[in-house]
Amino acid sequence: MSKKYTGWIAILVIVSIVIIDQVSKIWVKTSMSLLETIEITSWFKIYFIENNGMAFGMEIINKLFLTIFRIVAIGFIGYFLHFLVKKKYPVGYIVFVALIWAGAFGNIIDCVFYGEIFSASYPGHVASFVPIGEGYSSWMHGKVVDMLYFPLFEGHFPEWFPVNGGEKFIFFSPIFNIADSAITVGIFVILLFYRKTLLASLESKKND
Repeated sequence: MSKKYTGWIAILVIVSIVIIDQVSKIWVKTSMSLLETIEITSWFKIYFIENNGMAFGMEIINKLFLTIFRIVAIGFIGYFLHFLVKKKYPVGYIVFVALIWAGAFGNIIDCVFYGEIFSASYPGHVASFVPIGEGYSSWMHGKVVDMLYFPLFEGHFPEWFPVNGGEKFIFFSPIFNIADSAITVGIFVILLFYRKTLLASLESKKND
């Protein structure tokens, strides 16, 4: 397949994921109050939360540093993706790298812009768009909107279980968004099916 068509496929994947991700986040942000839940099935719920951290709600490093790190990361991934298209790597491999880039970019939008363009979300109050500068935070300090929750089943650890004995557990407990899903799927598939291609492309880029 030519570079032109491979490039357009990558662009289509990126645009599609970013649009779906942002539409879902904006709908949740402007339709639901923080911690509000919509039950789709017993094992799938729309549960609105916001976080300052990385994928699946983890919070381990400074917010501003994380946002800058994300911007630098999508710059490197974008440059690498351009290299893959130029060198005519397999379309499947390029598609999954594009998924990772799109997911990272989707969450970057939240971090960079949401604090400036939305009012705050909190329990019992639905946020709305506001004039730039009147939002709940400043540039680069926006919170990432998460909403996909799959509590597949619940139970209790056995009493004899170390540390958490007798406590309740939920599987699967993380709450995430479309962007997180794109990143996770992209990384998982590449490591599972394109590991050799990944190593070869990294080596080729190093020697380019």
